[in-house]
Amino acid sequence: MEREILLLGDPRLYQVSEEVKKEELEELRPVFADMFDCIRGIRRDYGFGRAIAAPQIGVMKRLICMLTDKEYVIINPSLEFVGDEMMELMDDCMSFPKLLVRVRRHRHCILRYTDENWQPRTKIMDDDMAELIQHEYDHLDGILATMRAVDDKSFAMKK
Repeated sequence: MEREILLLGDPRLYQVSEEVKKEELEELRPVFADMFDCIRGIRRDYGFGRAIAAPQIGVMKRLICMLTDKEYVIINPSLEFVGDEMMELMDDCMSFPKLLVRVRRHRHCILRYTDENWQPRTKIMDDDMAELIQHEYDHLDGILATMRAVDDKSFAMKK
């Protein structure tokens, strides 16, 4: 089911999410499906979208769903940045789909997480995938791309 995505200004977007407990896994499975439906809906309506964090649909859990080469369920992630190399880019977000924000992100990171079968996983993320996971991870801590803007002129509206 395609749930309503919270929009910029909703106070829930600024809250820190709670860790998922193993005993919550089964009750969260329908949420995983809803999150993937939301990604597909944003792609249909706005032409972008590869991942969504649970707080964006009002579920205050440390949970990310990513749809790239396949579906990934990322539970209780942690990030480790590799090196000092940074990149600047225009970032978009499902919570403000017509706004772009210039941000600075780490170019390389290591993602550690638990998958939907409660198995530990590790992924090395580079470039656009590193940016994507940092964006979604920020949502879990109540941080939006607008709060990471390079400066006060780092905003642009999409046509």
